[in-house]
Amino acid sequence: MIRSLWIAKTGMEAQQMQLDAVSHNLANSSTTGFKRSHVEFEDLIYQNLRQVGSPNGDEGQLPTGLQLGLGVRPVATARNFEQGGLQQTTNELDMAINGRGFFQIELPDGTTAYTRNGHFKLDSQGQIVDNNGLRLQPGFTVPADTIKVSISSRGEVSATLPGQATPQVLGQIQLANFVNAAGLEPKGDNLFTQTAASGEPVVAEPGTQNMGLVNQGYVENSNVNVVEELVTMIQTQRAYELNAKAITTSDQMLAKLAQL
Repeated sequence: MIRSLWIAKTGMEAQQMQLDAVSHNLANSSTTGFKRSHVEFEDLIYQNLRQVGSPNGDEGQLPTGLQLGLGVRPVATARNFEQGGLQQTTNELDMAINGRGFFQIELPDGTTAYTRNGHFKLDSQGQIVDNNGLRLQPGFTVPADTIKVSISSRGEVSATLPGQATPQVLGQIQLANFVNAAGLEPKGDNLFTQTAASGEPVVAEPGTQNMGLVNQGYVENSNVNVVEELVTMIQTQRAYELNAKAITTSDQMLAKLAQL
């Protein structure tokens, strides 16, 4: 009877963590470049009370055993990097990746982070930066008298300057991709960092080596499907209630046993 209390407890904890993931997805349903995630579970170790295949005392073998599981535990958070919808903006520096790849962002300590958030702006030095002032890599400077910035689908950045008929090429945007993007570590601020599980980044120009293309004047919306998340929330609530009911039932059975 005590075993059932523990098992139901692990079930409630698991469903609570699932609800945490769903809540996080819903909270970021409007976050640019956000990728939804879900919790993965596995059953706990079993108590083997009767070994399958063991002799039964009559020169035979048991066709089945008696194993009792001890509950469930969360083991991973799986992130879905499926493409989000593209939304047009009025900012000529906004960019959306249509396909695979990440923008490279230089962190204050000099290391590189990766993002799908294409909201970019200019800082006081003419560098292209994200909403937190972190520079896009590789970096280049936009002249102060630039009339228009143009970014091709292949990532070539050029500026139209006064008195010049031909745009001046400023630089080339490069994207990064990973063998196992799900192994990237989320750091908040729409940024991911490399881990041993993700592998080394493959850096290439947009449209090459399976990289996506760059869409100027667009950003990528979150890939959260609100309807799916609400369905998952209802399923999680029901599972939590059933585990709570199992604890109540076990408690009532223990109370009845104590009365004997």
